[in-house]
Amino acid sequence: MAATDHPVVAELTSGLGPGRVTAGEEISADDCHDESLHALGTRPRCVVRPQTTDEVAYVVGVCASHDVPIVARGSGTGLSGAATPLANGVVVAFDAMSRIKEVDLDNQVAVVEPGVTLRDLDDALAATGLRYPVYPGELSGSIGGNVNTNAGGMRAVRHGVTRNHVIGLELVLADATVLRTGGKVMKSSSGYDLTQLVIGSEGTLALVTEVTVRLASALPNASTLLVAFPELGAVTAAVPRLLAAGLAPSILEYLDAVTMVGISRAASLEFGVPDEVTAKTAAWLVVLLETRTAAALEADTEAAAAILGDLGALDVFVLPPASARALIEARERAFYVAKAAGADEIVDVVVPRAAVTDYLGVVASLAEAHGAFMAGCGHVGDGNVHLSVYLPDESRRTTLLDELFAAGVAAGGQVSGEHGIGLDKLRPYLSLVDPAVLSLQRGIKAVFDPEGRLNPGKLLGDGRTT
Repeated sequence: MAATDHPVVAELTSGLGPGRVTAGEEISADDCHDESLHALGTRPRCVVRPQTTDEVAYVVGVCASHDVPIVARGSGTGLSGAATPLANGVVVAFDAMSRIKEVDLDNQVAVVEPGVTLRDLDDALAATGLRYPVYPGELSGSIGGNVNTNAGGMRAVRHGVTRNHVIGLELVLADATVLRTGGKVMKSSSGYDLTQLVIGSEGTLALVTEVTVRLASALPNASTLLVAFPELGAVTAAVPRLLAAGLAPSILEYLDAVTMVGISRAASLEFGVPDEVTAKTAAWLVVLLETRTAAALEADTEAAAAILGDLGALDVFVLPPASARALIEARERAFYVAKAAGADEIVDVVVPRAAVTDYLGVVASLAEAHGAFMAGCGHVGDGNVHLSVYLPDESRRTTLLDELFAAGVAAGGQVSGEHGIGLDKLRPYLSLVDPAVLSLQRGIKAVFDPEGRLNPGKLLGDGRTT
């Protein structure tokens, strides 16, 4: 049977129109994987591009009647394999649902469809004095994808992650029921919080068709500090000192010396740092301060520089605005630099921020013991450690990763801080999560999706795999 002759494909094509359903060789390779380093490139039964919530409900209903699994797809920028299609399944791609329905200035919220990208929303808010402050590092990422992975990013230290800003959802459930959760209200004590339950569920509980997000003021004055330290421990010691001083940085990022060289070369960056300082630097701290007034910014910059100097910084550089933007953009592209350099794995373990130094000490010991090379950067302000692992031997790498994840969990952390579980981290997650937690999560999945049709095999490891 040709791919286009399958009953589910024929019915969806009849209901939506031939231009909205692709099957067989017509399916774009881009629709068959996300940005995981281990992307499988699986070709699904078909890919559909609905344009309305009613059409999404129609697609879900057709798939239910044919007992066909569904995988939701945003922009495909995920890093964990969560958007990997199933060979006998349907991919629901949301890039055609990309309307910004409302920007409500009085309530400081925006109502958007799931295919709206972070860049789309940023552009739409440019003249309003407001912004959506979640920046996970890829502005082409969609809001729907961010919801499904609870995306974080560099600004999380001050503004939080996706779940701190999503206050309402429209959902299509596995039986094609359409419902709304939350709304424009800033708080609620009315029953279970279904909005928060769906955030981070990787498309396993429902399909998101509308998102209401909380906006924040775009502060007009900013200063970016690039701080050189002779050892990483001094970087992590700076975080509580800066926060305790009430400075509220919007970004607190660390980069080891190798990563700084890599992203600087990839983006052709020059910061005017003397060679003798660079030679002594083991780790860099990037601090972004944002304030309402220029006077407050000047005072905060001076206070931060004094604190950092007291902690043993080799030097503190206040970057010109253009250089600061270039550095932040280069840091956001660090994954792609590592990918181009041939990284075999990307790790995003999160630990309590006070445990970062000790955890990275364990990382160094494990790298030496297993003959691996690892370079890192991360959101030191919230303990999210990003590591690029170079160890081609799969067996040795698996053992190393098991020990890396176990050490992170033992330090009070989690397997993934922001990329999600998907397929890539499924085995370590299932081995390290509390069995009682896993059982409860599977029970929740069964209530939302009793037939296991929504993104089966991801996150919890249950469901169909073909």
